[in-house]
Amino acid sequence: MSEPGRATLLPANPPAAATPALRVLSALFLVQLCFSSLHVVGKLVLAHLPPLALAGTRVLIATPILLALAWRHDRCVPARADWPRLALLGALGIFVNQTLFLFGLSFTSATSAGVLMPSIPVFTAGAAALLGIERVAGARLAGIALAAAGALVLLDPTRLDTSSRATLGNLLVLSNCLSYALFLVLQRPLLARVPWRTLIAWSFLFGSLLTLPAAAPALAAADWRALPASALGGILWIGLVPTAFAFALNTWAVRRSSPAVVAAFTTLQPVLTTGLAFALLGERPGWQHAAGFVLIVAGLALVASTRTRSAPPGPASITPSDR
Repeated sequence: MSEPGRATLLPANPPAAATPALRVLSALFLVQLCFSSLHVVGKLVLAHLPPLALAGTRVLIATPILLALAWRHDRCVPARADWPRLALLGALGIFVNQTLFLFGLSFTSATSAGVLMPSIPVFTAGAAALLGIERVAGARLAGIALAAAGALVLLDPTRLDTSSRATLGNLLVLSNCLSYALFLVLQRPLLARVPWRTLIAWSFLFGSLLTLPAAAPALAAADWRALPASALGGILWIGLVPTAFAFALNTWAVRRSSPAVVAAFTTLQPVLTTGLAFALLGERPGWQHAAGFVLIVAGLALVASTRTRSAPPGPASITPSDR
């Protein structure tokens, strides 16, 4: 292991980046399962806690855990030249991503927010191409389109609320999708020289510097002693599983596949949510659920089977523990 702040030159892209391996695809499925649990558990917690207070608890729980794991495995501090880029990741993926979604949800419905989520892989493919980070074309582009279409079939875009108040909320949620897409895309060049654990930990560190001041009034006003055990357990789950664990595993997957592949898997969320509703609430899926599922699976199969064509990377500077 290298000394703190020192690094050993390694190839910029790991061999698994060309075509995602089975363990990467399994990890991406697990990430979306974790993110899907946020919808169920988050609804329970938000009945007792304001949205910004929940956003604050997420970073309060996840940030020290991620920093401790990064230091234990990597023992390095990112170069100061990379701090602005890490701060941008923290702003986009942690602060803006959460804040825009929570405020957008307060103006529009959960159904409308769900309908807009399939824009993430589309935004990701476009941003990656425009920034020269990944060339998305052919079968992979077709796969993204199929998966997004399948998600829309599941969610039924005709249920999108277009009232004047909801339109503002829809725009905020759509902006949230764009910020998350940029977060995925901009990780890739940094992962050539910053270990993945350190990258996500420092992204959360910078993101918490923006999130906590905004959440401080809500955190201070919350009646923590009155929270039931189920809400406290839900807060702990959200901080550990769909936040610390899922974001870390997602970054690991970005390093070993591509932003477009990772983003395409977000289309699984409506499938998993439907499955949870069927298992826990007894809701029976209809023909549109089956059709959407088939389209998503076909699209993800195309995305996962296509080799990634990345822009030529520069020299890497990462630790041997980056595995």
